[in-house]
Amino acid sequence: MPCDIIIIGGGPAGLAFAGGLAGSGLRVTLVERLSLSSLADPADDGREIALTHRSVATLEALDAWRRIAPEAIAPLRAAHVLNGASPLALSFEPDAPAGQPLGWLVANHHIRRALFAAIDEQPGLTLIAGAQVAAARTDRDGASVTLEDGRVLRARLLVAADSRFSAIRAQLNIPAKVTRLGKSMLLARVEHDGDHQGIATEWFDHGQTIALLPLTGRRSSVVLTLPEDQIARLAALAAPALSAELTRRSDGRLGTMRVEGAAHVYPLATVWCRHFAAPRAALIGDAAVGMHPVTAHGFNLGLRGGATLAGLLVRAAARGQDIGAASLLRRYEAVHRFASAPLFLATGAIVGLFTDDRPPARLLRPALLHAAARVTPARAGISRLLMRH
Repeated sequence: MPCDIIIIGGGPAGLAFAGGLAGSGLRVTLVERLSLSSLADPADDGREIALTHRSVATLEALDAWRRIAPEAIAPLRAAHVLNGASPLALSFEPDAPAGQPLGWLVANHHIRRALFAAIDEQPGLTLIAGAQVAAARTDRDGASVTLEDGRVLRARLLVAADSRFSAIRAQLNIPAKVTRLGKSMLLARVEHDGDHQGIATEWFDHGQTIALLPLTGRRSSVVLTLPEDQIARLAALAAPALSAELTRRSDGRLGTMRVEGAAHVYPLATVWCRHFAAPRAALIGDAAVGMHPVTAHGFNLGLRGGATLAGLLVRAAARGQDIGAASLLRRYEAVHRFASAPLFLATGAIVGLFTDDRPPARLLRPALLHAAARVTPARAGISRLLMRH
């Protein structure tokens, strides 16, 4: 029996989007390649998500936030940006009532588990787990998805949430600029002797970028970015050797570090799609915009785009309108492009400048940091962006 919406991808963007359709009366089918047990209890992938106030409000509305244990949530009280050996730090503080943090850090697998629990047994939602998509197509009349086991699903609208390397996006012939940066991130949780005071540090050092993200207690997530071959060598180290290397590379800012568990490696690539929609189809999450992680806003943008599309669809369904209408999809694209384009471009400019070790860029960086540090409205504006985007 045909449904109203097919969602491809059961990551955070797909799960949150499905949850946003609850109570709409729309019949939704979510297809995910992972098994049901992996969705219900996802493995730790090493990622810590910096959630903004807007994202937490979205998770609250989806009945997911209360499902995350308080001890798994670390407040982000401020952020410092450092350049090389310069003593100058550009600081961002909360532009909010006293006691409100800049944001919160939560491990990705905790968020995924909470989102799945929130949609489990949602009326009108059918979950097909452990299934691979063989083909997807849309036309003016609707969408069809063929699974590898031969099943064919049909709907009025297809929504792709299957990662920044989306196979569905390619089958829909939506052009995307995929930029592989030739670098990788190594993510490792560490215990350390020093007190991070809830402050995140982004240090653009010469030849490397390292972020120290404050977790609960005297623990942090270290995010080290280097060329792919160097990261591969570090990832192969035993825990004591890696701990010593991370302590050295962070200049001992948090004292001696001790790695907890396994390190995780992710190649760096950014994605910008020429369109976020096609006839009877839409892209959400990283399938639409794959951000560089330096501003930690990719997850937040994914939630925001899914919430935008879900809101438009729920309102259209309540009015008896066509949920796959081109005018509705164009509106979604315009709203989400307006929200994401400035941040995507600004992030690219920041990364380009602060990872360029040629002499002109190295001379320009301290001057820009000094100027930004002196302009209070600029700092306040960026803090608002970090908290609310």
